[in-house]
Amino acid sequence: MTFKITKKAYLIASIALGLGVNTTAFANDKIPVVASFSILGDLVSEVGGSHIDITTLVKANGDAHVYSPTPKDALAIRKAKLLIVNGLNFEGWMPRILESAHFQGTTIVASDGINVITLGDDEHEDHADHDEKHHEDADHDEKHEDHADHDEMHHEDADHDEKHEDHADHDEMHHEDTDHDEKHEEHASEHHHDGVDPHAWNSIINVKTYVKNIASGLSQVDPENANDYQQNAQGYLQKLDKLEIKLHAKLDTIPLSQRKLITPHDAFAYFARDFKIEFIAPQGTSTESEASASDMAAIIKQIRKDKVGAVFMENIADNRIIEQISQETDAKIGGELFSGSLSDKQGPASTYLKMIEYNVNTIVSALTK
Repeated sequence: MTFKITKKAYLIASIALGLGVNTTAFANDKIPVVASFSILGDLVSEVGGSHIDITTLVKANGDAHVYSPTPKDALAIRKAKLLIVNGLNFEGWMPRILESAHFQGTTIVASDGINVITLGDDEHEDHADHDEKHHEDADHDEKHEDHADHDEMHHEDADHDEKHEDHADHDEMHHEDTDHDEKHEEHASEHHHDGVDPHAWNSIINVKTYVKNIASGLSQVDPENANDYQQNAQGYLQKLDKLEIKLHAKLDTIPLSQRKLITPHDAFAYFARDFKIEFIAPQGTSTESEASASDMAAIIKQIRKDKVGAVFMENIADNRIIEQISQETDAKIGGELFSGSLSDKQGPASTYLKMIEYNVNTIVSALTK
């Protein structure tokens, strides 16, 4: 068998060899893509396959809530053709690094199009005891005010002192708030979620939208391989469908009345909506938030009242709160959940599919016991 080598091919090969370049490089150029954190990185890898070179900023077991970008991250973004972020104000540090990197590529928000959970109502329910005490104090103040009005003609000096004292209390409160604001001024804009829950990936339903958005973004920057991206996305969506059915069947073995558990921070609202589980968390939606003494007391009271059987740690949270709650109640620690990051390759949650299944298995096991 003989092969014919064209003059053009011979010329290209000769130039490449002369420059010390591997000839396969001409055929294997990959699209540089950056994903903001490990869960997105896994989804992008599944859809992009062999056509992309993926860089993940917040690695496995990393906490994107408190992440500080590095110069290496800025360099990766500068070279990227596509940047994929979660959105919903999750990556509060992203605008700063984009400015320093002078990013000129395309940005895709993976969460675009999902049914977003807004914050407020659930948090007020969690703090019902605190609100009740506040209303009791308000009733007391109202009665005190009525009494003051009745004796106004005889207690002008006392009324003046009381107003002065109220004003002093207001100034003290304002001073405390100012100190708090100054303390967190550097990170306030970076880690505030502006009234929405950003942890949308903890819903398989939402991740199906993520995958479609990722495939669309890759097809946009690399139209030559668009068919491959769409096929990869469809294959992954089928895996999500099968896993969703499997996990619902597992959780259906737990009565609704027993589906109550405690986690360090409020990261599972979407998971709760999908699987009809009640999650109670002393912290808010960011791991930077701090639980007050009244919050802790209210949760301990609720655990005892509702007989919550298990509390869970998280791989990215400060779990001392959970240890304290477990010690002060009969609730046992049911294991560790993965809320905002994958585990490393040796861990039980090294991919998104493994993470969700591991979380469900851990919850079912603890609530069954």
